[in-house]
Amino acid sequence: MALTPFQRLFSRSAGVLAHITSLPCRFGIGDIGKSAYQFVDFLATAQQRLWQVLPLTPTGYGNSPYYSYSAMAGNHVLISPDALKERGYLTDDDLAHIPNFSDDHVDFGAVIPFKMGLFEKAFARFSAHKTEKDAANFDKFCRNNASWLPDFALFVALKDGKYKGQPWDKWEEGDRLREKKAMDTARKKYSHLIELHTFLQYEFATEWQALRLYANSKGVALVGDIPIFVAYDSADVWSKKEAFRLDGNALPTHVAGVPPDYFSATGQLWGNPHYNWAQMEKDNFTWWGDRFQKCMELYNVVRVDHFRGFEAFWEVPFGEPTAMKGKWVAAPGQKLFKAMKKRFGDLPVIAEDLGLITPEVTALRKEFGMPGMKILQFGYEGGDPTDAFLPHNYETDCVVYTGTHDNDTTLGWFRACSDDRKRNALEYLRASSEQEVVWEMIRAAYLSTALYAIIPLQDILTLGTEFRMNFPGKADGNWGYRLLPNQLGDWHITMLSKLARIANRLEPIEKEAVKLESTI
Repeated sequence: MALTPFQRLFSRSAGVLAHITSLPCRFGIGDIGKSAYQFVDFLATAQQRLWQVLPLTPTGYGNSPYYSYSAMAGNHVLISPDALKERGYLTDDDLAHIPNFSDDHVDFGAVIPFKMGLFEKAFARFSAHKTEKDAANFDKFCRNNASWLPDFALFVALKDGKYKGQPWDKWEEGDRLREKKAMDTARKKYSHLIELHTFLQYEFATEWQALRLYANSKGVALVGDIPIFVAYDSADVWSKKEAFRLDGNALPTHVAGVPPDYFSATGQLWGNPHYNWAQMEKDNFTWWGDRFQKCMELYNVVRVDHFRGFEAFWEVPFGEPTAMKGKWVAAPGQKLFKAMKKRFGDLPVIAEDLGLITPEVTALRKEFGMPGMKILQFGYEGGDPTDAFLPHNYETDCVVYTGTHDNDTTLGWFRACSDDRKRNALEYLRASSEQEVVWEMIRAAYLSTALYAIIPLQDILTLGTEFRMNFPGKADGNWGYRLLPNQLGDWHITMLSKLARIANRLEPIEKEAVKLESTI
């Protein structure tokens, strides 16, 4: 019996977790340029069928991809100046004076204004010299994204042009409440910024679609990431206030977080506004459908962050200093995913089901055929052979990672382990050194029964704590890790290919299973 495209996509495979910003690039940050295509080639040669990235939306506070000012837009900082030059929007002279950016970390404060200067030049040339085909493609993109793009471009124009970065709840009343007269005035006064950011969204989508098609042609599927919540200071909350639980002054009534647990005596207060689920249900969750549609244009598979929030979420009254005075509130996850399944068919979704997971959360995940997640670093706490994070206890409907972007690197984790945990890990993995632990963990992931085995790039390179992507709870210094030029070599290709072969993770993800409907 022939497999469906969905079944072929969800076949036993292996891959690498590496955000696009981490790739080598002369412009100070990884982008959708040459190094991204080279990384696809590396994955294909190493028999890797999956490339997982972090959210591609614009970064907000602390440069975090999980705190974005849009749930729909692409991060324009990832646009490749080299690609703009190839498309005739930049010249050699424009790229003649590139600052001496660091190769091993992203200096966001220096990179962003430099690239914005290039983007202004590219937009001017596009506006003055676009071909008939360019104009038609641009118009088509604007029509296909009309549900969010005009509001997003206007929001950014006001935020950058008039309010110099201030959050929208600090704006003048007419702009804050989107009064017609104020909006008409803003569209006229800030038309250049609106058009610039509309162009940047078009260019981002054009470049990313080309990369996705290239990856798929090489048998590599792209795995993306969708945070469950959106930032309060975002185009989404500003433009669709009725979809969120806000009071008469447009302030949140309740915010998101998680209750006190082993890791925090006061819980975690994230501060995102909660959804007005009752209002969203009235139009059959159209906003969520549009959001998933956007993700499916970007990725072949979507990892949904904090999946348990779709079954029940922790709500904290706005203004509380900690997450302690919250409560669990039921969410309409079943209704939501039924609506998504009706709109899209089978859902290529990985559910991030870490933390306090109840039987109800697991039942919701399984009802819609979503694999969960396993983190190998969690499996050696007490030497319990029944621990759910140990590979011999896995069911097949899961994705195994040595660690995620929020974890320490495996080498750093092992070095920080207690003596008991080190002993448990060494005994289980039959390793005798720190270096062996990392690759034996990778080997254990590959040999497990998990559907996917996805390994962070830093673990493939056996790097320590100083190279981790994110320190949760630390405000500064995150998200800047970069791969050095030529740091990946033949040895890594040989090791990954060998593991993929012996673990039977070579099933090709056929082009038909990952085809992309053009939105450009």
